[in-house]
Amino acid sequence: MNPYYITTAIPYVNAAPHLGHALESVQADVLARHRRLRGQPVRFLSGTDDHALKNVLAARTTGEPVADFVNSAADRFQALQGILELSYDDYIRTSSDPRHRPGVEYLWQRCAEAGDFYQDTYTGLYCVGCEQFYEPDALIDGVCPEHGTEPERVTETNWFFRLSRYRDHIKDAITAGAVTINPPQKRNEVLALLDKGLQDFSVSRPAARAGGWGIPVPGDPSQVIYVWWDALTNYITALGVDRRSEDYEFWWDGDGERVHVIGKGITRFHAVYWIGLLLSAGEPLPTTIHVHDYVNVGGAKLSKSTGNIIDPVDLVKAYGVDALRWWITREVPLLGDTEFTTARLIQAYNTDLAGGIGNLANRTVALLHKHYDGRLLLDEEPVIGPGWDSADLDTARAALRSKIDAALRTADFRSATAHLIATVNLANQLLNAAAPWKALKDPDGDAHRIHRLLSRVVQACRTIRSELAPFCPGGAARLASQLGDGDRVAAPDPVFVRLA
Repeated sequence: MNPYYITTAIPYVNAAPHLGHALESVQADVLARHRRLRGQPVRFLSGTDDHALKNVLAARTTGEPVADFVNSAADRFQALQGILELSYDDYIRTSSDPRHRPGVEYLWQRCAEAGDFYQDTYTGLYCVGCEQFYEPDALIDGVCPEHGTEPERVTETNWFFRLSRYRDHIKDAITAGAVTINPPQKRNEVLALLDKGLQDFSVSRPAARAGGWGIPVPGDPSQVIYVWWDALTNYITALGVDRRSEDYEFWWDGDGERVHVIGKGITRFHAVYWIGLLLSAGEPLPTTIHVHDYVNVGGAKLSKSTGNIIDPVDLVKAYGVDALRWWITREVPLLGDTEFTTARLIQAYNTDLAGGIGNLANRTVALLHKHYDGRLLLDEEPVIGPGWDSADLDTARAALRSKIDAALRTADFRSATAHLIATVNLANQLLNAAAPWKALKDPDGDAHRIHRLLSRVVQACRTIRSELAPFCPGGAARLASQLGDGDRVAAPDPVFVRLA
């Protein structure tokens, strides 16, 4: 099978991680775990974007050296790996990882050799939060549409990248399907942007304004490389692009999938700037860019800059990692912002996990232990009783894998989890129709048929458990211990305890 290389965007570390970071990391983790489950070679990369000016400004407010501040802050982001049960294969910090700077310099040189850099003096409106210049008509009532702050007017002499040269090439890559932007509405937004034409953009900043923090422009130490140009390259500097390493050749330069999971606020950087940079440097393009929308609280976007944040660490401490990962994958739609409340998190967990698959597995296992010593009768023939049969459940169980594959191909986590819960509901409906707890009390009841029925429900639960693993790896592992994989099940014990 072809390799599957998947990345998150790398966040600034000027403030603590919030729920939006957890959303993106969990979504990417589900995709990575799902492909591993299917036997595909997977490499999952995340990291931190250390060279942002906002990191410098945040360090100044604490009085710490920038490097010390960044390292400490980056630790908090990397710690999410264990807290959120993220299966990263690699993690890159752009200020300290020895792979990064040589790769950045290599790609800069490749673009220079293509004649795509020139110096110019520019006056514009700069948002430190976004680390980008804005045209006046892109502002909303004079403030940044992302952060709600008034940009600073800046005049600088910088290096510029000839992005305008690559407009048609970028558009062709998207319309021909070489680069898939998902969902389609985001693709259409990028194409509309390209139809308006592209301007060259500044790819360096004065070293003095950045306090010397950043990677110097090769041959011009008075400038540091613009943080976005620097940060985007992490996807291949982590693979050793400058050395043409085996990792680079296998994961990026071959026939596999190269997938980015990003938030909608940085679509332009990934779907336009990054593709233009790669075209200039003569490197392969990403094959897929999955774009997610935002998490809101009280109708407002979560933002470190505004202080409107929810700490995912606190959520895990209060409700558990299964509940948080399930809310992210069950409640967040493919398109549109999502309002977060703890009540919705608790409801999703209690309804689907504790009251759904957890209750289904536990009551089935309890009956098997009470009446059949925990033993199973495993077969694939339909189980038929008076007024009920296993046909619908058997069909759903057989189709579950392909339905989840189709949903996750477009990163539609809500649809994927809906297929899981639909199968759980069918199993519960079958049990309720057969009422084995009543049939087993009836001296004339068919104990053998009920044994087969309960065993069939366990087989369905095992399939559900396997497909649940990318979404809730911890809970799925506990289910696996209860359900076993042979002709016996373990003693009943609730896997998902209800939340108050």
